[in-house]
Amino acid sequence: MKKILLLIIVCLLTFSGFSQEKKEATKGPWTKATNLSLLFNQAAFNNQWQSGGTSNYAANIGLTHDANYSKDKLTWDNRIVIDYGIANQKDQEFTRKTNDRFELSSLVGKQIKETPWYYSFFLNARTQLTNGYDFGENEEGNPIRSETTKILSPGYFQAGLGMLWKKNDNLKLNIAPATARLILVNSQFTSVGQSQSAIDAFNQIGYFGVKANETSRFEFGAAIGGYGKFTLSKNVVMENVLNLYSNYLEDPKNVDIDYTISLVMSVNKWITANVAFQAIYDDNAAKGFQIREALGVGLTYGF
Repeated sequence: MKKILLLIIVCLLTFSGFSQEKKEATKGPWTKATNLSLLFNQAAFNNQWQSGGTSNYAANIGLTHDANYSKDKLTWDNRIVIDYGIANQKDQEFTRKTNDRFELSSLVGKQIKETPWYYSFFLNARTQLTNGYDFGENEEGNPIRSETTKILSPGYFQAGLGMLWKKNDNLKLNIAPATARLILVNSQFTSVGQSQSAIDAFNQIGYFGVKANETSRFEFGAAIGGYGKFTLSKNVVMENVLNLYSNYLEDPKNVDIDYTISLVMSVNKWITANVAFQAIYDDNAAKGFQIREALGVGLTYGF
């Protein structure tokens, strides 16, 4: 009986947690909206399971909060985004991150007469919450990991002046031809001593564009930020976020790209499916596109 109960418990179990979504709330000139999601997936197998499989679990939490102000000819849009996920397999030495993002953005605009155009100024800060690692094995074949990133390493900070075209809170495009960007990193990742050969070797690769024995990199260029949120059908909402950046001071033709598309599909009042796809190109970080895809199914309700 005990073995039967154990078999029932450890057979494939998948649970997709919950998500909470706050509809847009308006109070005076402010419009606010919050989306919180928590997804958890697990699969478990006992030693007698013959079809193959590895016990594992994964969890992801996401938070998006928008606070937008509009009065007379002034508009001010603010957003905070937090995404964090982990995964682990049986007999795996270390739990691994599947997602880690922390971002704050603020965009203020002054309307030009009675047009959808605004003089604009924006601020953006982006980093991660916990340490990142490369995983491998030592000479004895034991699993090891080496720290490669941490909070504020890298940390990206941008500020720029330009023009904003804004139809409404769900459709806007900001063009900032005068944008300063500061990249911060921890010295532990760039310190190589005073040997010129070591410095030259490090600078061939760099660390998010930061040179040997330095902890920051300043750039000046142009930034474009676009946002579009569309209702495709009664139960399907699509959100697009695009950010482009070109550094005038070095290789301006190498444009950094950060594009995210997400779909929220409501099955009914309580159940939704969420799909997200993100593509990043930054040749200072990786020689190619960084791709992230996530799919979650869970419960949803307004609060």
